[in-house]
Amino acid sequence: MVQEINLEQLNEFALSFWKHVGNAKVFALHGEMGAGKTTMVSALCRAKGVQVAASSPTFSIINEYVFKEDGIEKIIYHIDLYRLNSREEILQTGVEDCIGSGEICLVEWPAKAEWLFDENTVHLHIKVVNESRREIKVEIPSAALYK
Repeated sequence: MVQEINLEQLNEFALSFWKHVGNAKVFALHGEMGAGKTTMVSALCRAKGVQVAASSPTFSIINEYVFKEDGIEKIIYHIDLYRLNSREEILQTGVEDCIGSGEICLVEWPAKAEWLFDENTVHLHIKVVNESRREIKVEIPSAALYK
């Protein structure tokens, strides 16, 4: 699915996105610096009901957000691999534990650790069209829909 959206439509996109990804838990966000990966994460978190503003975890590596679904408190991990340079660094930060936790994981710069992502990973490719528009390509593997 490829869609071009105005940034003002991001919240609508995020609500629709969650309806289409089934039971997927791991999401890899691809895009150049400044494409809007963190902005997308913020919209996806708001759509889930996260009450605090999502921010870039470039220095903390992992941010954790809480939301309620069906009266149950759940977690979204927002992971930024940009500053990590080796498999060892990635393992030391606990990224692999988050991805294997069964909680929702939104991962920026996934190319730094392709080995972490399996066939159930949903990939979002964000491309700048102009200052206010983005092209978003969503790849939802069929395995993710029914997991």
